[in-house]
Amino acid sequence: MLTGAVALAGCGGGAQQDANEPSGTYKVDVVDASFPAKQRLSEPERLRIAVKNTGDRDVPDVAVTVDSFSEVSQQPGLADPSRPVWLVDHAPRGGTTAYVNTWALGRLRPGQTRTFIWRVTAIEPGQHKIRWTVSAGLNGKAQARLLGNRVPEGEFTVDVSPKPSQASVDPATGKVVRSAN
Repeated sequence: MLTGAVALAGCGGGAQQDANEPSGTYKVDVVDASFPAKQRLSEPERLRIAVKNTGDRDVPDVAVTVDSFSEVSQQPGLADPSRPVWLVDHAPRGGTTAYVNTWALGRLRPGQTRTFIWRVTAIEPGQHKIRWTVSAGLNGKAQARLLGNRVPEGEFTVDVSPKPSQASVDPATGKVVRSAN
């Protein structure tokens, strides 16, 4: 009998994942959202999203979901049709979650701003769209909203050149030096 209870607890029989997330709507503003519109293959770039708490209570866990670092291939027979467009070289520091495309930076006090920065490298030429959404928690009970009750979300359209930038290593400093073609 005890074995069955232990097995049940290990198979989702415990508390719900969102049990500790408060329900509610939290006021935020996206004070900066930037990503270069023109990029080159193999050239590192920064995606930056800064979120400010404009309300009068703490946002439980400010998070950003980015849905477009990869695209779905239409080629039949692939075991995994997801194909990367950008490699994530560095994700927001301290923001890793159990979700594949969501990063969280914790509690955000009134008036405070948190900045999410990704360092990414394009590996697929062409025109691509990066879509992102800000949330106030990871489980959907805490909702982030802009002025006018709008969802804080956005999109970047990026043209990735098929021609990579030229790069060399400066022998004096050991730093990578990039030049436009």
